[in-house]
Amino acid sequence: MSALQRFFIRVLPSAWTRSMEAESRQWIARCECGHGQSVWDMGGIRWKARGTPGCWMRCPACGKTGWRAIRKET
Repeated sequence: MSALQRFFIRVLPSAWTRSMEAESRQWIARCECGHGQSVWDMGGIRWKARGTPGCWMRCPACGKTGWRAIRKET
């Protein structure tokens, strides 16, 4: 868990933090190989958000580095 996640868990009501974690886990950065990783597992927070941002990351499965679109998967 990242420092940012720990901070928000401490200061926000528990119902909000559960909602924040659940929604952040729905946002997935998927590699070309098919491996996906949630924003929450990467140490980030994406709560009450829209759009399709991206990030530069290394895939833990295949080792390729590149730009990954982050999409909400329900």
